[in-house]
Amino acid sequence: MGEQSSLTELLDVSAIDLGARAASKEDAVRACGDKLVEIGAVGPAYVEAMLERERTISTYVGEGVAIPHGTLAGKDAVVRDALCYLRFSDPVDWGGEEVTVCVGIAAAGDGHVDVLAALAQVLMDPEQAAALRAAQRPEDVLAALAPREEEEVST
Repeated sequence: MGEQSSLTELLDVSAIDLGARAASKEDAVRACGDKLVEIGAVGPAYVEAMLERERTISTYVGEGVAIPHGTLAGKDAVVRDALCYLRFSDPVDWGGEEVTVCVGIAAAGDGHVDVLAALAQVLMDPEQAAALRAAQRPEDVLAALAPREEEEVST
């Protein structure tokens, strides 16, 4: 079974907020952390680890998207690997870049590396990245994150 979880398996519908608001990058990161706490994926200490990571290195990845995640020290606060998806009604200034979507990552061990790689793949596909930003319903977000190659055919 050793296959890594897909992005859609890690993202619970309750962790999707399409009308998020944040006054600053810190607010946005905190909102992601709070959402991960709310769904039981991390303990409150993880939020601080996410803020610490952001102070060290920006999690902005381009295309109006940032992927806040915790530092190594924050791993102890991770209960289970999970994602959250926040779309901001008004763009957030992210060190001079405008961010409209944050995908927060909670991952124990090295799980975040796989998740970051999978997310990067989605974001490098302009069509998928656009679909992610334009999502109107949680289902749209999940569809945009679904792997493209292995489209499942139901029989």
